[in-house]
Amino acid sequence: MPWPWPDRIVDAVAIGTSAGGIEALSVLFPSLPGTLRPPVFVVLHLTPAKPSLLVEIFGRKCRRPVREAEDKSPVEPGVVYFAPPDYHMLIDDGPVLSLAADEAVNFSRPSIDVLFESAADVYGAGLLGIILTGASHDGAAGLAAVQAAGGLTVVQDSAEAYASAMTDAAVRRSAVDRVMTLKQIADVLRGL
Repeated sequence: MPWPWPDRIVDAVAIGTSAGGIEALSVLFPSLPGTLRPPVFVVLHLTPAKPSLLVEIFGRKCRRPVREAEDKSPVEPGVVYFAPPDYHMLIDDGPVLSLAADEAVNFSRPSIDVLFESAADVYGAGLLGIILTGASHDGAAGLAAVQAAGGLTVVQDSAEAYASAMTDAAVRRSAVDRVMTLKQIADVLRGL
């Protein structure tokens, strides 16, 4: 599939997922090119009671560096950043990563909405927001914020999602640019 937005440059990618997310990301991350320039920010809902193994899991599946976000760290090109358990991950001007232990949003900390809204403020039309499988409605408001800032919005096809509540909520909330299968999303990421 050719890049579906020939006149657009992506400066950053934000991905939100929950139930079924590890499997979905395991399809997407091997497709990230070794030459990827935009940073990739990921919120995957996890239990706060256990340490995250996401860096170890996806570091083996990805040709780009994979890190857990650290507060006040400058954002580096081509790095995949995961929100740590029990912290909101935000993007501040710079761009710089910021972590917050504020109240849960949509019963979630980290919250997809928090990431997407802050990334939309910083990257505007240069942001690609992607909502994948999940069992809540976290991410719907954030994806709407990406769209309002002029960014690109993609939602996984609910028919193939492990849990469709998150994808359905995102589509109901705003007119997303594309609804795609994981294979099609992987092709989009490969084209970055």
